[in-house]
Amino acid sequence: MNDVLPSETPLWQWVEREIREVLESYGYSEIRLPIVEPTALFERGIGDATDIVEKEMYTFADRNGDSLTLRPEGTAGCVRAGLQHGLFYNQAQRLWYAGPMFRHERPQKGRYRQFHQIGVEAVGLAGPDIDAELVFMTARLWRRFGMRGVQLQLNSLGSPEARQRFRGALVAHFAAHADTLDEDSRRRLHTNPLRIMDSKNPGMQELIAGAPPFFDYIDKESAEHFSVLREMLERAGIDYVVNPRLVRGLDYYSKTVFEWITDRLGAQGTICAGGRYDGLIEQSGGRPTPAVGFALGLERLIALLQADDLAPAGARAPDLYLMPLDAGCVAAAMELAESLRDEVEGLKVQTHCGGGGVKSQLKRADQSGARWGLLLGTEELAAGTVSIKPLRGEGAQRTVTRAEAVAWLRKSLAAGHRAPGAA
Repeated sequence: MNDVLPSETPLWQWVEREIREVLESYGYSEIRLPIVEPTALFERGIGDATDIVEKEMYTFADRNGDSLTLRPEGTAGCVRAGLQHGLFYNQAQRLWYAGPMFRHERPQKGRYRQFHQIGVEAVGLAGPDIDAELVFMTARLWRRFGMRGVQLQLNSLGSPEARQRFRGALVAHFAAHADTLDEDSRRRLHTNPLRIMDSKNPGMQELIAGAPPFFDYIDKESAEHFSVLREMLERAGIDYVVNPRLVRGLDYYSKTVFEWITDRLGAQGTICAGGRYDGLIEQSGGRPTPAVGFALGLERLIALLQADDLAPAGARAPDLYLMPLDAGCVAAAMELAESLRDEVEGLKVQTHCGGGGVKSQLKRADQSGARWGLLLGTEELAAGTVSIKPLRGEGAQRTVTRAEAVAWLRKSLAAGHRAPGAA
């Protein structure tokens, strides 16, 4: 689990802001969800035979003896909240949420035990048009960030009945080669055989390639749904690859599943993934309700932006570093800083605190990265003036009235911080 340090948070804030603006431009509204949910919610929703539930959840008993779990993903909690508050009753919802998720996985680059996601859920809409909208939305995000080389992979998992037929065919295929299965695949054979198709073990690839294709078992409705979705993507000019081995790791998926992947992050190449989960709301106690969504991993997205040199510069340094040169000027300097923030929109002022002489204060001012120093000593205080000292080689120090300082700061900020001139 990692700290995000002050030098890194501006990048996170920028990424989150850009994503939020795109989501809101499509009419999606934010919902804020608890980090902790009843364990049964995930066992029922994700599937008790999945790796997440079997091996990765952080589960504990609270003081009442109730079993609780730090959320490993967001969809189950969003469904729970929608049912609890009546959000899905005779209405469609377009929702998004953000925050940390928790899985006890083997830490490696791009995979952490606390990781951050932005999730999107569209509930109450059954057609392939909403599936396409989610793909359009994510494609727009990549364009907005200037990203290249991110590939869209698509598959359909069909109806639950089709999956059951396919499951039986997979069990028969892999059982006939049981002596060549690795430990994970033997464990999954009779509990979650679709996950064998997603194995990254090189020794399993030939056997997986020989498995029966799912599209031999897909139901007619799901096949038509998938065909229309593909047509919509093609008309929009969105390239994709149909990957019949794309099964996703959660039991609740049906019909459309998709992933955006890259080969520039090593083994953890999926930066965004999702799909349709038409049965989950009914399974969770609600009426039969179609739904589709995706989750975007912020750590991986940020790593990719940094790798491609697409990330913006760090935090904006203070515009001014305000220095009270004498002990008797400290209160006046604090008051002046507040007045400047009130009078000059967008001004970033850092006030020196902790005492010290002029030399040490100027050193701190330089370290702050501020463009200008604002000095307030006994003489300036008595005369109602301040001294402006360029800290980045932009001319000589000059003394002006407070009103002149305010006017010049407004003008300089509006002009993009050009060098000081007449007030």
